[in-house]
Amino acid sequence: MTWSEVLELLNLGAQETGWMVGVSALLTAVGGLLVGVLLVLTARGGLLPAPPVNAVLGLIVNVGRSLPFIILLVAVIPFTRAVVGTTIGTDAAIVPLTIGAIPFFARIVESALREVPADVVAAATAMGATRRQIVGKVLLREALPALVAGLTITVIALVGYSAMAGVVGGGGLGDLAIRYGYQRFETEVMIATVVALVVFVQLVQMVGDLLVRRLSHR
Repeated sequence: MTWSEVLELLNLGAQETGWMVGVSALLTAVGGLLVGVLLVLTARGGLLPAPPVNAVLGLIVNVGRSLPFIILLVAVIPFTRAVVGTTIGTDAAIVPLTIGAIPFFARIVESALREVPADVVAAATAMGATRRQIVGKVLLREALPALVAGLTITVIALVGYSAMAGVVGGGGLGDLAIRYGYQRFETEVMIATVVALVVFVQLVQMVGDLLVRRLSHR
């Protein structure tokens, strides 16, 4: 295989990986943020204390985090088929990627929100702020740098998950490495794929670190 062919395959694989990671990261950011906020609000001493709800939600999150992604890929095949109509390809891979990442990011959100000083929340409450205002203008705003850092970690984890999705025909760089680098013994494709994944992760980390620094010094 010539290097021009390898580059063509890498270009396609990178586009598919970018699509999978981008869409699943967006869905994870929304879903994980909602779940993380609910975990904080419904905890004992929270703004909306509901220990039974918190316990059930925490159990679901813990179960989701404990499942190895490769097992999750197979376990949600019926749900994936029901959602996108197929279990193969980049669109199908987005479903398990999102399901696997939401619990991970939810715990990061919960941890970040708990780090907001209690006196800041108390001051906002004393000034008559509503629960919605406290969540949006106090908790989330104060924790924003930590949330962005956590999302960066989550996106990098999604890159790794997307590579594993190649095992079941999920497309992207992982699928390229398996089909050409492993099954066809194309060593140059395997090496190029590894390099591409490393570059992808480095770019994500650099952008995330830049955003965190800017948010921390605003």
